[in-house]
Amino acid sequence: MAQSSCPLPPQTPAASGIKVAKETGQEIVRPDISWIPSYKVYKDREERLKLLYPNRHTTLPSEWPAEVKAPRVWSGSDFKSEDEYVVQLSAEDIAEIEAGLAHFKRNLGPAQVNKDTFPLPSLSARLEEVSEIIHEGRGFVILRGLQPDKYSNLDNILLYLGVTSYIAETRGMQDFDGRMILHISAVVEDKKNGNMAHGPNSPYVTRAQPFHADLCDVLALYALNVAAYGGESYLASTAKIYNELAKTRPDIIEVLAKDDWVFDEFFEGQYHNRPLLYNFPDHGPVFQFSRRPLTGSHFSPHHPAVPAMTEIQAEALDAVHFTAREHALELRFKPGDMLIFNNFAMLHARSGFADDEAQGRKRHLLRLWLRNEQRRWKLPAGQLERISWECYGDHQWRRELEVWDIDRSPPELRVKHRRASCA
Repeated sequence: MAQSSCPLPPQTPAASGIKVAKETGQEIVRPDISWIPSYKVYKDREERLKLLYPNRHTTLPSEWPAEVKAPRVWSGSDFKSEDEYVVQLSAEDIAEIEAGLAHFKRNLGPAQVNKDTFPLPSLSARLEEVSEIIHEGRGFVILRGLQPDKYSNLDNILLYLGVTSYIAETRGMQDFDGRMILHISAVVEDKKNGNMAHGPNSPYVTRAQPFHADLCDVLALYALNVAAYGGESYLASTAKIYNELAKTRPDIIEVLAKDDWVFDEFFEGQYHNRPLLYNFPDHGPVFQFSRRPLTGSHFSPHHPAVPAMTEIQAEALDAVHFTAREHALELRFKPGDMLIFNNFAMLHARSGFADDEAQGRKRHLLRLWLRNEQRRWKLPAGQLERISWECYGDHQWRRELEVWDIDRSPPELRVKHRRASCA
């Protein structure tokens, strides 16, 4: 990174608001920051640092734009109605999807679903428009009108793959067990053993999820069923978040773009550092991170040897979350909804939820990581290229491990690995 005209204060923790861990025989001073952010802690830290470093809010680093101007710059309050982003499938559209499903050769597996094997002669043009919106427009669309209860688990997966193949045809591997599709639903706590078989940042628990990005180009969620209460999804424009911080706190942009953020991911014999903010060659600033590997949590703490982030980094991380929350759009799924969005243009979050299986209300989503090879965003060189290759690359590891779970995804297989989910 080029030398900035906005020099940062020393990267040392502030004197208050810290936690000390001694698991390794030496004190590791960690900021008071949680996986689920506290607004009070954030504002208290901001006031402390303002007193310590009163002159730090100066000039934006020269390599970063003063403002992103694009259709994907929006605030949730800009949308007056769902009609602005919901594409309602007609009876004719659904009949065509069902015809495509019937045409698909049943002796083939899910991996063979594509535009040739799942024809949608009329609907394809509208789905091409959806793909353009996701890559060059506001960045997200909800397809609405399907009734998942009409179809078997396998048929729901096949028609989901058929529809999305017209939006982004390449599918990414979502964990190191080779899973190509994930069933996201809460699993019952193992009361006998007093624990859960998965971590708190897993999609299999009912608690809220803070704003984060996945490790894909395009993220798709198909709601087979919804919770009895809660479970709302939230999207926030990364360009809007960037613009707000660039205007009010240019020093935070520099903190986010530095490559000294330590993730709790031990890989190839070391912990990996990388930025949270990247400058994409053709599209500008993009956030790529999840909080849990950075903050740890009460239920899934950092490994004791993971170096601590600084107070200044903690402030920057929370600033992204609360700016996202301020400008987020709340989405309430209906059964049959398919939400497809640009993972580079959005951060996403979820509220906590409660199921009621007796009433047939158990939240169950199918998740795909997708890429459109013609419209894909060019990546900046470095860490994201490696992550992209792991997800989408044509490598022997993928060919040997590719797994399609039809009924559910076993979480006990996923928590053993560095990339469990949204990590």
